[in-house]
Amino acid sequence: MSQLAVEHLSIDFGGLRAIDKLSFEIAPGTIHSIIGPNGAGKTTLFNLITGIYTPSEGCILLDGEEVTGLPPHLLARRGMCRTFQNLQIFERMSAVENVMLGRHLHESKNLLGHLLRLPGVVEENRRSRAKSMELLELVGLGEQADAPAGALPYGALKRLEIARALAGQPKMLLLDEPAAGCNAVETQEIDAVIQTVAGQGVTVVLVEHDMHLVMNISNHILVLDYGRKLAEGTAEEVRQNPEVIAAYLGQQAEEAAAHA
Repeated sequence: MSQLAVEHLSIDFGGLRAIDKLSFEIAPGTIHSIIGPNGAGKTTLFNLITGIYTPSEGCILLDGEEVTGLPPHLLARRGMCRTFQNLQIFERMSAVENVMLGRHLHESKNLLGHLLRLPGVVEENRRSRAKSMELLELVGLGEQADAPAGALPYGALKRLEIARALAGQPKMLLLDEPAAGCNAVETQEIDAVIQTVAGQGVTVVLVEHDMHLVMNISNHILVLDYGRKLAEGTAEEVRQNPEVIAAYLGQQAEEAAAHA
C-alpha cells in the first residue's frame, strides 16, 4: 500500500487553476522528487498535502486514511512534517534550542510544571536536548549546538531546519527546495543528509530545482507543468522523456542531468 495517495486533486485561486486533477502515489521509505518550471504548482501541491490549503476537489490519503484538509498540526501528529522555501529559524536562539522547538508535540503541556521547574519537567527537557543533539549530529551540526542560529552560515541553517523537522519524529518528511541558494559544497551536504534520513526509513518528498541533486538521490520523480502531471518515473525515465526535455529540462539541463 502507498504511504501517500493523491487522487484527482485540484485547487483554484480566483479564475486560475493551480493544480488540475492531479493523481499520484508515494511508496514508503522512498525519496520522491517533484520538479517543474516556475509556476508549475510545486509549492502549492506541498501546501495542499500539508494542510495549509484546502483543495477545491479531490482527496489525500495518508496510510490509507483520508486526511484532506486536516490542519498541519494534526498531520504532524500523524507523522507528516515539512520545511519551507524561506528559512523559518529563530536567529537569537541556539541551534539546539531551535531543534528542541520541533519536539513540542511530544512533550507535556503542563504550564505550571514548567514555571516551577518540577523534576519531571527538568528530566523531560534533558531528554529533549539529548534527542535534539542526536539530530544535530545527524545533519553535521553537533559542534555548533550552542551557537546562536543567526551566526550559522546559510547552508548550515538549511540543515538546521531539516533537523528541527525531524524532531517531530516524522514518518514522511517534505522538503521545499532544501538546496535553494546553496553552493555546491552545501548542496552535497544536504544530499548526504537526505540520503541518511531516507536510510533510516523516513519517506522524503522534495521540491527542488537542482537537477544534479534530484537525479542523484531520487527513487521516483513527478514532473508538473501548469498544475498537471507531465510525467513520472525513475530519474532515467524522466531525463529521457521528450516532453520533459521540451517543457522543462532543455538541452543544457539534459546534459547536466546525464552527468548526475
